[in-house]
Amino acid sequence: MLIPKALLVLVIVLFSILTGLSVYHHGFLGIFSQAFSNYASMQVFFDLFIALILVLVWMWYDAKKTNRSFWPWALITLTLGSFGPLLYLLLHKRS
Repeated sequence: MLIPKALLVLVIVLFSILTGLSVYHHGFLGIFSQAFSNYASMQVFFDLFIALILVLVWMWYDAKKTNRSFWPWALITLTLGSFGPLLYLLLHKRS
């Protein structure tokens, strides 16, 4: 199943706005201090961390299968979170 590019662009734009607002109000490091401020926030943070690791494993296999470079997408994912997989899917060449 292919995700429509327009939907991916919309998600990236909306998520970029939310990310920008979060960084503006809390700072880049402030986002992480908020993530560890209580057990509920920590649970959400580690759930996201586990999910991104699973996505990285999928990207590794998909990149090998489609003859794409994995490491740029891994670096984006490890530094910017969901932006890595979203951009990976957006820039996928469709047949």
